[in-house]
Amino acid sequence: MKDHSEIKDHVRAEYGQAARQARNGKPSCCGTGSLLEGDALDPITGNLYGTDETSGLPAEAVRASFGCGNPTALATIQPGETILDLGSGGGIDVFLSAKRVGPTGKVYGLDMTDEMLALARDNQQKAGVTNVEFLKGDIEHIPLPDNSVDLIISNCVINLSPDKDQVLKEAFRVLKPGGRFAVSDIVVRGTMPQEIRHSVELWAGCVAGALEEAVYLAKLAQAGFEQTSIEPTRIYSAEDAREFLMGAGLNVETVAMEIDGKIMSGFIRAVKPTETRSCCAATCCA
Repeated sequence: MKDHSEIKDHVRAEYGQAARQARNGKPSCCGTGSLLEGDALDPITGNLYGTDETSGLPAEAVRASFGCGNPTALATIQPGETILDLGSGGGIDVFLSAKRVGPTGKVYGLDMTDEMLALARDNQQKAGVTNVEFLKGDIEHIPLPDNSVDLIISNCVINLSPDKDQVLKEAFRVLKPGGRFAVSDIVVRGTMPQEIRHSVELWAGCVAGALEEAVYLAKLAQAGFEQTSIEPTRIYSAEDAREFLMGAGLNVETVAMEIDGKIMSGFIRAVKPTETRSCCAATCCA
C-alpha cells in the first residue's frame, strides 16, 4: 500500500490533467470517447447523464464528469436545501443540484484540485448560476460549520481518499440532524486482488481504493449514520475490467477474470439521526 500523501498527490495530478483536457475539448483521462458526442466512455464513467440533464450546461462541465453514477437523479432534493458535493470536479452535479434547490437553496462544491476548481468556476460563470459556491479543500477536512448541510452528494470520489473513516466522520459532522448522505461510489463484493490494492494508478482510476460492501456499511455506522444501504447501479464484468485495468502494469487477462462481477457502482444512502445519543445519558451513565 502506498502512503497517504503519495496517493493524494497522484490523484491530484491525474485530475488536474483531466481538467486541462476537458478545457481543450479532449476526452477524459478515464475514457476513450466524448460524452458530448455520445460515444461510449470506459465502463465506469460512460452514459451517466441524459441529454435532458446536460442540455444548457457548459460543454467543459460535461467533459469533466468522471463519476460512476448520477447521484442527483437518485437523491431526494428539495427546494431551499443546502447541498454539499464532495469532490465536485468540473461542477456537473453541483449545477444539476442547483436547479433543484432553486434560488432559495445553496450548493457547495468541494475539491482539492486547483485546475478543477478553476474549471468549475469558469463553468459557473458560463452557466450563469448564482446559488453555488466552489470551495478548495480536502474531503477529509470539510471547510463548513457543524450541522450546516441538508444533503451530501458525491460521485465516485470517496473511494479516492486514503482515509475514508475521516471522510465519513466529517460528512456526519457537517450534516444537520436528519440530514442525508447520498453518494455514488465504486464498491467491491468479495476480495480484491492485492496487486490492484497496491497500484497507485488504479487509485486514480477509482478501483484500488474501493471499499468492500460490508466494510462500507460498517464504516457508515461507526461514523454515526443510520438507515444505511447500498444499491447496485452497475456491475462490471471481466470485459469491462480489461478496459479500466489497462496501463496499470498488471496481467490484465488474469486479474480481469479474478474480479469478474466483483466490482460495482453503487448508490449509498445514510441518514444522520435527528437526536445524537450522549455517552452521559442516563441510560449509559447511571
